[in-house]
Amino acid sequence: MAEYRAPAHFEISQERNASDVLFDIVEKRGSQTVFRRQEGDRWLPVTAAEAGAQVIALTKGLIASGIEPGDRIAIVSPTRLEWTLLDFAIWSAGAVSVPVYESSSSSQIDWIMEDSGATAIIVAGPEHRAVVDRAESVTDAVQVFQIDVPDGQGLIDLLTERGADVSDDDVAARRRTLGAADPATLIYTSGTTGRPKGCMLTHSNLLGEIEGVMQTSLNTLLGEGKRLLMFLPMAHVFARAINLVAIDAGVEVGYTSDIPNLVPMFAVFQPSLILSVPRVFEKVYNSARQNAHDSGKGKIFDLAADIAVEYSTAQQAGDVGLLLRAKHTVFDKLVYGKLRAALGGECELAISGGGPLGERLGHFFSGAGIPVYEGYGLTETTAAVAVNTPGQVKIGTVGRPIPGNAVRIADDGEVLLSGEVVFTGYWQNDEATASAITDGWFHTGDLGSLDDDGYLRITGRKKEIIVTAGGKNVSPSQMEDVIRGNALVSQAVVVGDQKPFIACLVTIDDEAFGPWKQRAGKPADATVADLADDADLRAEIQTSVDAANETVSHAESIKKFRVLPEDFTEESGELTPTLKVKRNVVADKWGDEIDAIYQK
Repeated sequence: MAEYRAPAHFEISQERNASDVLFDIVEKRGSQTVFRRQEGDRWLPVTAAEAGAQVIALTKGLIASGIEPGDRIAIVSPTRLEWTLLDFAIWSAGAVSVPVYESSSSSQIDWIMEDSGATAIIVAGPEHRAVVDRAESVTDAVQVFQIDVPDGQGLIDLLTERGADVSDDDVAARRRTLGAADPATLIYTSGTTGRPKGCMLTHSNLLGEIEGVMQTSLNTLLGEGKRLLMFLPMAHVFARAINLVAIDAGVEVGYTSDIPNLVPMFAVFQPSLILSVPRVFEKVYNSARQNAHDSGKGKIFDLAADIAVEYSTAQQAGDVGLLLRAKHTVFDKLVYGKLRAALGGECELAISGGGPLGERLGHFFSGAGIPVYEGYGLTETTAAVAVNTPGQVKIGTVGRPIPGNAVRIADDGEVLLSGEVVFTGYWQNDEATASAITDGWFHTGDLGSLDDDGYLRITGRKKEIIVTAGGKNVSPSQMEDVIRGNALVSQAVVVGDQKPFIACLVTIDDEAFGPWKQRAGKPADATVADLADDADLRAEIQTSVDAANETVSHAESIKKFRVLPEDFTEESGELTPTLKVKRNVVADKWGDEIDAIYQK
């Protein structure tokens, strides 16, 4: 049984809570810019003093509205500055934040409101209000606040006006009702395997995440003058935790949910830090490759990609030869520099979490001068429990535990975790808590290994292990990562449980499909369904399947694949809000397609 423990060189005061992250800066460096507010094409500074005054005004309004210590308050909103200000205000009122993905349906909101017992819910605008109003649990007893009210008084003005008679002393007293051991937030799991469970994270968990990250070498790239453009959903624990880390470190944080316009926004905001999930990094790479091929420069890009991977691999081994260095310099001018410019030209650090990045993709970005530090964590671990950091990187792993935490590999290969960031349990679900935490160790359900230096490698999920009819155990994630590296592929799901061989379902990326049809001489109006059995399309996918098969044994390799007529979406139920595939939903919805593979 392997184990690696990273000792904590910090102690969290039991009197502290997460609201202190902002108010410590207000007290010590009130003129420091902590946020950037977007107004048109400009990003205007918001000082700590200004943000603190806004949070206090909102807190007074919540208190005047009858919010009591311990009350749960749900937030349904896209990523925006108000999200963070309201989060701090909820804590300052002694209450508990319950983030909800803005894409959630009425039934999903209904479950979260019912399970959490939230007494209030904050929505962004009329479209979210309409969804919330259809949730049965949002009764007259639940206060509904709306941030944006067309031709009316929005939440910020409403709470500011309502709290006019509440004193600063009242706010200070409320803030001190919370200690490190108290619940800070209930974050509901994405529900890939069933009904979402509420992860109860304490203020100590959040503060432990901040302290742990800041005691790694990441702190060399975090500080005043640095900028983070936050575009992940704030309902995601990854975004929420790193948002607090950035604020505490002095990084200026801007917020946007305008994903289609990220590239031009990067050029203006010029982030030094980018935080994202693997699928976004895959899309960046695939789009760059697609654009190169469409402009007749595909061979140059592909060669540059190979050199980037080779250079990063050699760099990690400490052996970059003169010829390789010369080739890298040439492609830096031709390709890599343009990619860095597309991200604003100032990006020093990118962090990937929420799923496996893929080793080749990690080497590509590192070799292109955009080091992507892959980390690992779950909602239950307040985001990162392990991460690669500057000077301490092994691409293909998720790094070592951050200080204050430990990783253990059980006899069956399951990853077990303990430490400052590990949650205390599921909200009002003792059975699930007892099943997940044994003798102080959280059972993640992930499979992995630890090397001699303490670097953790995730190899799959216990529940995703496929057992063929011949008794062969197959972990699908590694092969799926390789197949998704093809710009034409959107999703890949390996199947074959209790079947005679391994197969795969593949969906096509809508953005890449049009240019591919043009290059391949296919009718412009042809759909994926029309070309699902097209020889050229299948040949394109087969190259990626072959590459995936090279990473496994013959018995584990994919023998057949099927192109599905449509892509997976969150709306159709196959994807979570964080773009993870719900395998049980896919297996049910596309069961006939899976059966057809094995009937031929």
